[in-house]
Amino acid sequence: MKYHAYTRPEPVGVVASIVPWNFPLLMAVWKIAPALAAGCTVVLKPAEETPLTAIRLAELALDVGFPPGVLNVITGRGEVTGAALVAHPGVDKISFTGSTEVGKLIGHAAMDDMKRVSLELGGKSPVVIMDDCDVDLAIQGAAGAIFFNQGQVCTAGSRVFIQAGIYDRVVEGLVAVAGSLKLGSGFDPDTQIGPMVSSRHRERVDGYIDAGRAGGARLLAGGQPWEGSGYFVRPAVFADAMPDASIVREEIFGPVVVAARFQDEDEAVALANDTRYGLGASIWSNDLGRVQRLVPRIRAGTVWVNTHNMLDPHMPFGGFKQSGIGREHGRAAVEAYLESKSVCIAYAAS
Repeated sequence: MKYHAYTRPEPVGVVASIVPWNFPLLMAVWKIAPALAAGCTVVLKPAEETPLTAIRLAELALDVGFPPGVLNVITGRGEVTGAALVAHPGVDKISFTGSTEVGKLIGHAAMDDMKRVSLELGGKSPVVIMDDCDVDLAIQGAAGAIFFNQGQVCTAGSRVFIQAGIYDRVVEGLVAVAGSLKLGSGFDPDTQIGPMVSSRHRERVDGYIDAGRAGGARLLAGGQPWEGSGYFVRPAVFADAMPDASIVREEIFGPVVVAARFQDEDEAVALANDTRYGLGASIWSNDLGRVQRLVPRIRAGTVWVNTHNMLDPHMPFGGFKQSGIGREHGRAAVEAYLESKSVCIAYAAS
């Protein structure tokens, strides 16, 4: 008897894609495109704060000839509509981007019937600034890492660790940038900091700032209440926070950064890894040898060097530790929506 054996990839089936509000259209496309390319169908649930882009995307898909039922959109609150979608027996895979707390609930629910699951969750990304870097570039980069999209980014560089010799200069630069940014409407091309997504979220971010001050951290920039209309939070820079402070440990999802100093590489690595998260990190240094020593030691799914929040769609994106399971982008994104089937055929020897 002889055998012919091979493997074949097959689409996992019906995919529930649950996306957040911070990049609602972008995140939807990140999930829809590879799922459809793998041969799956998609049920997309946008965040309750941002349903309109998902609805319009589905309308455009029908206009260009998508067969009905290939891309579907349902709206509603996560604890009702999202929970029902996760529990539905017709769903074969769940792809979720959002908070670690909700991701854990989805992961537990998925195991009830062994649904496949991909989770892209929270972060508390470190920005490690070495004393051999281009300091001016690092200041601008660290500011962009936390203030981009008002800090409403899962890879926001919310913890900045600065080597002692340049600590004061970098902190002063961050404070200057924070104070110079113009707050305003996203429809104004001069705006640099827009509003929080909702009143509730603004109150949450303000609560962290209040907690930071109450805990003894020095607030060097921001913190003043916004007196006009809109859900604005002034960019905030803290220093001298206790290691167990909520502004150091928890994902704030707003324009709030905490600065701390370190002496050497070992201390920098220990501080960077002192978190339950592991989504992104950046290293600022002009010493390639030092960079190559540090990269393997930092526990994060993406480590940027002399940049932050720069995404390459060819490269897999996802996290270590409690920042998630699975990867998006590149070949890994398509493979996440495939099952591998092994086939073994026996035939008589001639």
